[in-house]
Amino acid sequence: MNQETDTKKVILDVKNLNTSFVSDKKEIKIVKDVSFQLKRGSCLAVVGESGCGKSVTMNSIMRFTGRNSRVKADKIQYNALENGKVTEYRLEGIKNPNGPEMRALRGPDMSMVFQDPMSSLNPVYKVGDQVAEGLLQHNKGMKKAEAKAKVLEMFKKLGIPDPENRMNNYPHEFSGGMKQRVVIAIAMICNPELIICDEPTTALDVTIQAQIMELLKELQVKEGKSIILITHNMGLVAEMADEVCVMYMGRVVEFGSAEDVFDHTTHPYTKALLRSVPVLGLADGQQLETIPGATPNPADIKGGCEFADRCSECMGRCREGKIPSFEVSPGHFVRCLKFDNYPEVK
Repeated sequence: MNQETDTKKVILDVKNLNTSFVSDKKEIKIVKDVSFQLKRGSCLAVVGESGCGKSVTMNSIMRFTGRNSRVKADKIQYNALENGKVTEYRLEGIKNPNGPEMRALRGPDMSMVFQDPMSSLNPVYKVGDQVAEGLLQHNKGMKKAEAKAKVLEMFKKLGIPDPENRMNNYPHEFSGGMKQRVVIAIAMICNPELIICDEPTTALDVTIQAQIMELLKELQVKEGKSIILITHNMGLVAEMADEVCVMYMGRVVEFGSAEDVFDHTTHPYTKALLRSVPVLGLADGQQLETIPGATPNPADIKGGCEFADRCSECMGRCREGKIPSFEVSPGHFVRCLKFDNYPEVK
């Protein structure tokens, strides 16, 4: 997507991100030529089936992919804005993902809410201490009492009841929804501009899901946070997202505003995803639609469109060569040969 970047309006600019993993001396490509821009103060939803590369894409940006990974990109640019001035950070050029450059950005500038709160929290430490750790790491002169006061303030903001006492509890003493709030507190405590949320409502009941999403929306609207929401729940996407990035087998197959993606759906995979969403009022005997087949093994993909074998609109040429992206309307991109009469995106 060849777009001009306004660094004051765009907080994250990713161009041609590729991530592969080496296993048994074979290099398997998982994320392929992913490009997108996140506008400052907006919410971008990244959607698709399990295994489509959503989490790996965001872990690649945060440099959490592990030693057997190979992350390459033309650009991963984070634009920090302070007092009206932009500082550009080129993350693809940071050689050591665990070095001081990347560690300085994680927390104060960009943070991540991971999918499973239990695996994100250490069971042998009090939750207050775990939230305060980021503050103390990034503010070397801060006193523990000052950090504790900020944690208390954050717990109050996130609606954790009896916060003074709950700070001294251990993770197993919290419900699923409260654990997720603690994980959000860890992500938010250093006041980052960008928050990446990886399935933040997984395994939570519907009521708690609504509370967590309302909390994230409030952070975006009232505090101007930029949010990337990784999910396969199209209902959450419709409620939260300003823009939507649809991924399949490591590629962006459709990108646009929420209105474009929902009301002017173009890619056959996006159409299939929307048809498979449960809705109230199904007639007796009417079955929920499913997407036929299964996602292929990434190691078996040789060329053409990865969705071809499952696509009801597949043409012979869909199985050959490289499939480009086309701009079907301003800001609305689709990777499908059905739209090859539109401008090709370089």
